[in-house]
Amino acid sequence: MQGSANLNIMIKAARKAGRSLVKDFREVENLQVSMKGAGDFVSKADLQAEEILKEELRNARPTYGWLGEEGGGEDGEDPTRRWIVDPLDGTTNFLHGLPHWAVSIALEHKGKIVAGVVYDPAKDEMFYAEKGEGAWLNDSQRLRVSGRRKMIECIFATGLPFGGRADLPETLQDLARLMPGCAGVRRWGSAALDMAYVAAGRYDGFWERRLNAWDVAAGLLIVQEAGGMIEAINPDERIVERGNVVCSNEAMFDSFAKIIRNQ
Repeated sequence: MQGSANLNIMIKAARKAGRSLVKDFREVENLQVSMKGAGDFVSKADLQAEEILKEELRNARPTYGWLGEEGGGEDGEDPTRRWIVDPLDGTTNFLHGLPHWAVSIALEHKGKIVAGVVYDPAKDEMFYAEKGEGAWLNDSQRLRVSGRRKMIECIFATGLPFGGRADLPETLQDLARLMPGCAGVRRWGSAALDMAYVAAGRYDGFWERRLNAWDVAAGLLIVQEAGGMIEAINPDERIVERGNVVCSNEAMFDSFAKIIRNQ
């Protein structure tokens, strides 16, 4: 797809950060790692990737605001636009040598996500979307959510709370309600890629609680543009603000969301 100037900037930045991450991934045992909190690691590679993204995006669009996992938020001269960036979604996978992690970049305009990129450098898969222009993989593959219509045929993805997080009981209850009636549940450790995989029809649905804006912003638009439905688990909340998300193809959404919402 021929994208806008902003989308091309995002793709270029994601690829540059991805090259840096792949280089460090090959030497993961030598990385300098510090603890940010229970089960939440930050590495030299993570910080370096965010610096690359900030330099690329800020040089191209110096007036836009910024919200990043490592660097926090910064207002821009243009109050209507900001980048929402996760330089390494799936840090724990990365640090354990598991090749399933991603660079996530979203552009927000007046409170709505208008462009999103999720790049998997280990597999060289670039998922991207612009509002109203569809969702795409690499240069020319149009993304569509799955067409499955029976719960027993569907595979779902989620994130399991770690480090004694308070939402573990809720998630275990979700699994107890969902698993007897579906084909399986996967926990691969990158919310951004989980949502991209829903858009690609690889998963039939995804849900998770207590995510951050940078985890979900790009994937949210990619799912929508691939024909999927996505809402906050509590429909009165905004996904980017609260990070509680449920998404799937249209045919499965009502039945899937009811299970997750325990209705």
